[in-house]
Amino acid sequence: MKLVIIDYGMGNLKSLSGALNYIGVQNIIITNDLDEINSADKLILPGVGAFKLAMKNIKNLNLDKALKSNVIDKKKPLLGICLGMQLLTNSSTEGGLSEGLQFVPGEVNQFKSGELSVPHIGINQVNPFKGSKLYTSIPQELIDFYFVHSYKMTTNKYIQQSNTHYISEFVSSFEKDNIVGVQYHPELSQSNGLKVLSNFISLF
Repeated sequence: MKLVIIDYGMGNLKSLSGALNYIGVQNIIITNDLDEINSADKLILPGVGAFKLAMKNIKNLNLDKALKSNVIDKKKPLLGICLGMQLLTNSSTEGGLSEGLQFVPGEVNQFKSGELSVPHIGINQVNPFKGSKLYTSIPQELIDFYFVHSYKMTTNKYIQQSNTHYISEFVSSFEKDNIVGVQYHPELSQSNGLKVLSNFISLF
C-alpha cells in the first residue's frame, strides 16, 4: 500500500508520519507531486492554519483537481485532519467567505465566544454514530481526542458524522463512503489517535 500525505505548505507533517510509522505503515510519501498523488492507494490531507490561504495554496498547486480525480472519481480513501477536514466542506467564513473542495455538504464557522474560551484546546469527547468504523475497538466511554481549533464544521445533511460539544455541537468526524474527516489531531491523541489512524488504514 502506498500512502501519500499531501503537502500544501500547511500541515503537521512530521508528527503525523511518525505516528503512522509507529503503527507499522511503511510506504509513506509526503508530497505535492501530482504523479505521486495519482499513484497513491490512500491519501491524507492534513492542515494547520487558515482556510482561505490553504485553499489558495491547494489551487495554485492544482491539488484541487488531483484530489477530485482521485477521491471523487476514482474513489480512493481520503482522510482529512483538522483544517484538512474543514477544506472538504462547501465553504468557510475564516478570513472572509471562501469555497472549499465541496466533497461533503457542510459549512465552517467560528465558535461564538461565551462562557468558554476560544480556541477550543484540549481533550474532549467524541460521540460516534452507531456503526462507525473509525472508532472500532475503542471503548465507548474512552472516545476522547486532542482538539485545537477556533472554527467548527456543521451540516444539515447526514454524512455519517460523529459530534462533540464545546459551546455548541459540531461535527468532530465523518465517514462518507471513501471520505473520512476528523477535526481533532489523531497524531496528538495518544492510543486513541493511533487506533483511529490504524482503522482508517485497515477499514477504508
